[in-house]
Amino acid sequence: MNKKPNVVFLFPDQLRAQSLSLYGNAAYRETQIETPNIERLSARGITFDNAFSNCPVCTPARAMLVTGRYPQSTGHLINSTRTRHAEISIADAFFHRGYETAWVGKWHLHTGHWPALDRLPMQPDWVPKGRDRLGFDYWRAYNQHMVYFDGFVHKGDWNYERWKGYETEGLLHYAFEFMDQSKDKPFLLFLSPHQPHYTPGKFAPDRFYDQLPDTLHLPDNVPAALQESSKEMYRHYLAMILAIDEMLGRLMDYLEEKNLIDDTILVFSSDHGTQGGSQGVNPWSKKNPYDASIHIPAIISYPPKIQPNTRTDTLLGMVDFFPTLCDLAGVPIPATVEGTNLSSAISGANSEEEKMEEPVPDSIFLMNFSKYFDWFHDGAEWRGVRTKTHMYCQRLDGVEELYDIRVDPLQMNNIVSNCDGKILTDLKASLLSHQAARHDELVACSEWACWLDEQRRVVRNAKGELSHPESPPDWSLLQPRAKI
Repeated sequence: MNKKPNVVFLFPDQLRAQSLSLYGNAAYRETQIETPNIERLSARGITFDNAFSNCPVCTPARAMLVTGRYPQSTGHLINSTRTRHAEISIADAFFHRGYETAWVGKWHLHTGHWPALDRLPMQPDWVPKGRDRLGFDYWRAYNQHMVYFDGFVHKGDWNYERWKGYETEGLLHYAFEFMDQSKDKPFLLFLSPHQPHYTPGKFAPDRFYDQLPDTLHLPDNVPAALQESSKEMYRHYLAMILAIDEMLGRLMDYLEEKNLIDDTILVFSSDHGTQGGSQGVNPWSKKNPYDASIHIPAIISYPPKIQPNTRTDTLLGMVDFFPTLCDLAGVPIPATVEGTNLSSAISGANSEEEKMEEPVPDSIFLMNFSKYFDWFHDGAEWRGVRTKTHMYCQRLDGVEELYDIRVDPLQMNNIVSNCDGKILTDLKASLLSHQAARHDELVACSEWACWLDEQRRVVRNAKGELSHPESPPDWSLLQPRAKI
């Protein structure tokens, strides 16, 4: 057994919680496939019932995962934004404690094809070696393309190679290669397949479609006008989820065969969900304050510290993974991290020494900045908070929304005008507190365009002008942050 635990994080794209039997709810009417390996991992660890994507857009969410910092700090407000070299990543934190580090699959923290060759990239895209990869050494990755069969990854230079077969199979090959090479050294591996995201090409192998029911049922918040297109979308979506479940099963089999699984912190989650037609929104869209977009699966397995087959209602946001995994692995949490360390809350700490030194969040800060994914465009700006029981949202145009998730899980009845006044007051106060902590303002998206230069590098954030975007990190910030 390694003295230091390995960390393996399987991170599919756009996988919403409500489409998994693990999060089954009669109102969703969606539990139509079996995902035995996701259930298998849940039985080995702890399942979060309240995990949320703070900003349900790929690049902002991924930046929060990798840096533990909010978009107001990193400057990642829209997709295809190049990460500042000075950002200290989870790979940096683990590498400086003796870990081998790897990123396999979709990155989306760089410009990639920008200026875009087309709106739906199907070509190899390059992330330069060095700080653009934020400390991940073994690199079999792409920034953002949608070729799912025989697709492209890069290694150390700009020459690409193709994986063989479907993406979930091809990326597993690289994951196994990295873990085989690491041998007795502890390692940190992020495995990031694009599925179940949209592609203009073929979505999944036929064998996964063969496992789908003949008739699909959608929840009542999908209007009649979107039923047909949403069901067509949902066929592809469920087929890709089955591929992810198979991928997780093969990953767990490998860890068991190598006698690594009990000494590995194994994590399963996603960057955001998808609307699937809910609330009348385009089926493949996200960036909405509704659970279809923001509620994500999250499972962490680590037998030495986490009781198997448990569930928690603890609130978990994207920024919280970084500090939580650091603490579980015995890695100091860098001073730059803004998320909350939840390790004591999920590991059953009961002694005075083990009890949490940070308060468990009572709400998750939610946000969206732009109408479009890749451009600063006014029209869809909002801020909100999600608690265990309610979702409250303010839009730039003045519209407010409030939903009681306990009685209205599909968020069909906006009660902002006829709710308990104290609940609304408390939620508004919580939102203001989050915004103040992040120096955030709800303003038109076009006001943020100055945060990026002509190369889409971050040159400003919510606190003002920053140093050159390719300035090196201040490694003294790797020291543990001050305790709260």
